[in-house]
Amino acid sequence: MLNLERLRTLDALARHGSVSGAAEALHITTSAVSQQMSKLEREVGQQLLAKNGRGVRLTDAGRLLAEHAARILSQVELAQSDLEAQRGQVVGELRLSAFPTAARGLFPTALAALRAQHPALRIRSSELEPELGISGVVRGDLDLAVVLDWYNKPMALPDGLVKAHILDDPAEVAMPAGHRLADREEVDLAEFADDEWITWGEGEFCHEWLMFTLRSKGIEPIVGHRAAETHTQLGLVSAGLGVCIAPVLGRHPMPAAVVTVPLRQRVRRHVYVVWRADADRRPSIRAAVKALRAAAESLG
Repeated sequence: MLNLERLRTLDALARHGSVSGAAEALHITTSAVSQQMSKLEREVGQQLLAKNGRGVRLTDAGRLLAEHAARILSQVELAQSDLEAQRGQVVGELRLSAFPTAARGLFPTALAALRAQHPALRIRSSELEPELGISGVVRGDLDLAVVLDWYNKPMALPDGLVKAHILDDPAEVAMPAGHRLADREEVDLAEFADDEWITWGEGEFCHEWLMFTLRSKGIEPIVGHRAAETHTQLGLVSAGLGVCIAPVLGRHPMPAAVVTVPLRQRVRRHVYVVWRADADRRPSIRAAVKALRAAAESLG
């Protein structure tokens, strides 16, 4: 009889590609991963791992069993979901992530409501950029991830994920109070062709969106500064170092020396939550989506 926890260890090795990655995902030591794999090899009577430089790789037998392990674990999750659905109780552990402004703007209200309404539910949250949150859900490290895309640049979701809309988040241009356009009722992105932009990190989805959007208007962006956090970007704006895109969600309190002006062509982020289709019937998933939507509605 194959041991489920050892199959889970093999699955983590296959997904993460290393003993250390599997150990981190499973919250165990690298020694424990090695011990589990040694026991699994004895159970099946075949070598599942081979040395690969300083690391390891799966043998043909290891890859074959890992494919079965992924299907078995998916079936186990389906069984757990069905049992939770039949019982109709919001229990167990729920692991979820959100990108920074959603973690700030939605999580305090939503997670406090979940704790009050469902005291038997253990909630574990983390702050992750959308791409990392989606990867965590796909790997099974997370149950839910709050992610985003933009009105003109959708984010592709891997097969096997389900999503639910949470809110549309309007974005404005943030500029120093003394900026030449600060007293306008609305502005166009083309009017900032000569301004320095404060943007996100190279390769991040929001940074790529901003570059794509500005270039589609014939503007080659002047990037002066990069910061992952909206509040850091706004701090740089308040010091007169440039302008930035400032979504409404999670941006308050605003620095006194910063003015935000709506764009003539309305710019919005679509904020939604994703989870694995095989967990769709879990009451805890449905409760979390409901709490996140209620938190969004409370923002007005």
